[in-house]
Amino acid sequence: MFKLYYAPGTCALASHITLEEVGAPYSAERLNFKENQQNSPDYLKINPKGRVPTLVTDNGVLTETPAILAFIAHSFPDAKLVPQDPFAFAQVQSISSYLCSTVHVAHAHKMRGARWATEETSFADMKRKVPETMTTCFTLIERDMLRGPWVMGEQYTICDPYLYTIAGWLEGDGVDLATLPKVAAHRKRMEERPAVQKVLAEEKA
Repeated sequence: MFKLYYAPGTCALASHITLEEVGAPYSAERLNFKENQQNSPDYLKINPKGRVPTLVTDNGVLTETPAILAFIAHSFPDAKLVPQDPFAFAQVQSISSYLCSTVHVAHAHKMRGARWATEETSFADMKRKVPETMTTCFTLIERDMLRGPWVMGEQYTICDPYLYTIAGWLEGDGVDLATLPKVAAHRKRMEERPAVQKVLAEEKA
């Protein structure tokens, strides 16, 4: 039995969807960020980073979305959420790494400026830059990464719930989804999947 710690509206949605997709035995515990539960002493004992997602397994605790997604995929090989070919798997990891280290960070400048600066004027400047940086990131994804119908082409992989999760922030980041028809179509396909529908209903409850 796995235990996933998550908060609605965060990148933990990708891990939550993936656990549901593979039919993993798991429980999900919601953290209330407004009450700062992610920095509570009890949670920091589990994940000293004070962030989500966190996946508790029989082997220990995992953090960071790319690692959690790869672990779930390899733990449930029958679900075929990663390619068997080593180069294709490396491509999956490349996309996950880009979403984690570049796109998510660009988004975080809107509300997490204190991670990188101390002056209020710096926070405002970073926030103003978000529509531009997120548009640049997703223009690249639209043009070069999203093969269609899924990220890797015909095979649904762990890249898909991850892209879906971060693409869900675009409107709030000031990005015009009409300029990203492949990303918009991908979102629609994702929302037709039963696992996505179930998890969204749970996280919105």
